[in-house]
Amino acid sequence: MNAASSNMIAIKHLPDFIAYRDGLRIQDEHVAAILDGRGEDTVLLLEHQPVYTIGRLRDQSSLRDSSSLPYPVHEINRGGQATYHGPGQLVGYPILNLVPRGRDLHEHLRKIEDALIRACLRFEVAAGRREGLTGVWVENRKLASIGVGVRKWISMHGFAINITRESLPPFFAITPCGIEGVAMSCLEAEAGRDITVAEAAGVISEELRGI
Repeated sequence: MNAASSNMIAIKHLPDFIAYRDGLRIQDEHVAAILDGRGEDTVLLLEHQPVYTIGRLRDQSSLRDSSSLPYPVHEINRGGQATYHGPGQLVGYPILNLVPRGRDLHEHLRKIEDALIRACLRFEVAAGRREGLTGVWVENRKLASIGVGVRKWISMHGFAINITRESLPPFFAITPCGIEGVAMSCLEAEAGRDITVAEAAGVISEELRGI
C-alpha cells in the first residue's frame, strides 16, 4: 500500500480486488480514527470485486429484478440509485473531516466532480457535468458516478469512474443511477486508446490532493 500526502490528505492505493464488505469496514475504521483524533483525512483508491449497490431508498426499481442480477446487491448509507462496481473501474473513497471545510456536503461532491473532470482532460477527454444530474459525463455518456455519505461530518463513499471496457457490461442489467436510457462509457473508449486502472489512478490521485 502506497501513500502520498499533500494538503493534509493521504492518498492510499489498496492492492488487489476488495470485497465490498471489506471496503465498508476499511471506511468505518478510517472514520472512527478521525473521530477519535487518531486518523488523518484520507482518500482510498481501489477496485472492487463485482457488486451492485444502492442507497437506502423506498424506490429501488433501478435494480430491475434484483433476484436475477449476476452479482450481489448491497444497500448502503449513500445517496443515489443503483450502480455497479467491479474490475476495470476505479473507486475512490474520500474520508475527510468536513467541519473545517464548511460542513457543506454539496460543495464536497462538486469538488470530487471537478477533480475527475480535470483528470479526464489530462487524457484529452472533454468531460463535464450535465445540468440537474450528478456525476461526470461526456455529452450524454456517463463516465463516473458519485454518491457520498456523512457520519458526524466525516465523509464516506465517493466516486466510481469507469476506466476500461471490462467495466461496462454489468451495467446493462440495471438502470444506472435510476436514469432511463443512460449510456455508460469508460475513459479508454472516450480517449480512443488503452488506459490501465493504475495509469488512471496515478493521474486522479494528483487531482484529488486539492479537494
